[in-house]
Amino acid sequence: MNDTRRNFIRKSAAMAAAVTVPALSSCRSSGCKSEEKSDHTSLPVSEVKWPVTFGPDGPKICVGIGAGDTKSMRQYKQVGVDYVLMGGPKVPWTEQSLRETMDPFKAEGLTVINMMIGGNQNIIYGREGRDQELRNIQDSIVAAGKAGLPVVEYNFYAHRLMAGYYEILARGGSGITAFDYERAKNVPSDPAPLMTADALWENLTWFLKGVVPVAEKAGVRLALHPNDPPIPLSHGHAQIMATFNDWKRLIEIVNSPSNGMTYDCGVTRETGEDPVEVLRYLGSRDRINHMHYRNVTVDQPYTKYEEVFFDEGIVNMFEVMKEVFRLGYKFGLNPEHPRALDYDKEHPEGIKNQYPGGGGYAAQTYNVAYTKAMMQAVASL
Repeated sequence: MNDTRRNFIRKSAAMAAAVTVPALSSCRSSGCKSEEKSDHTSLPVSEVKWPVTFGPDGPKICVGIGAGDTKSMRQYKQVGVDYVLMGGPKVPWTEQSLRETMDPFKAEGLTVINMMIGGNQNIIYGREGRDQELRNIQDSIVAAGKAGLPVVEYNFYAHRLMAGYYEILARGGSGITAFDYERAKNVPSDPAPLMTADALWENLTWFLKGVVPVAEKAGVRLALHPNDPPIPLSHGHAQIMATFNDWKRLIEIVNSPSNGMTYDCGVTRETGEDPVEVLRYLGSRDRINHMHYRNVTVDQPYTKYEEVFFDEGIVNMFEVMKEVFRLGYKFGLNPEHPRALDYDKEHPEGIKNQYPGGGGYAAQTYNVAYTKAMMQAVASL
């Protein structure tokens, strides 16, 4: 990050130096009024060709759209989105079921870049039936490769403490999502048997050793989303994807680009870590297979924070984007968790985010526009 900052400072200094003393003197004497001519020939001319585009090897803005939602397909295509993520069809996937899901998006000029797969509860708990679940997921990964789906995302929660989320009001009366672990302490516990960290790691290791070789052969990358909220326990269940050390351990279980993560700069800051440093660690090892782009403020790492508008949080979104480009990341970039705007509340059919304080199409459009502007700014440096 220091090298990147130094390069940025050098470029800024060079630009400042290119403004000649006579030009500055002219401004002092005349005020550089719009009707007067000034000599700008000494100003540097950008060699970047506009509009800035990113090509197949750049990050790809994507949003979540449900199968068959033609209206949303058109709406997001209109604001410059070309890629989609979504939940997959019934497991086990087949090439036919995937194509039936993906082809309508293709007809609207959209590419499905990531699907979330489920059907792994017996695997997570190490229960009877996990062998069949493993075969179903293996078959689904093979089908994904044949259908041209590059990334399969999954979770490994024994329990997720959704009860800790609530809405608070932000600028102009908009809504944002807050999380407070203390609010959820008295919520009834999950009835499933409690899972220890050791048991979950054992089950995850068994799973990865069974699916990663299949994914490698199929040309598919797996992306495990970190625990969000990143708390150490959820009603007694361990949360094994809640710290940077956990993420390091994950990618070492099976050493392969197909054994990767969903990097989330918001979750990273929620844990108190530096999002750029974590991004660099995982990305330099080619272990980021999907990415979430969002901002937060943090009162207490892990247990109390707020998901805010992209321009208001403590994540340096510009530095994160610069590192994304420096690493040559080329998979999905989801500007997620739109905030609750009045327009979306008046048009609830566009709200896909069910979190308290979550918004819909209008707020997601803001996220997309902010993200694309950041991408263009970095690509123009």
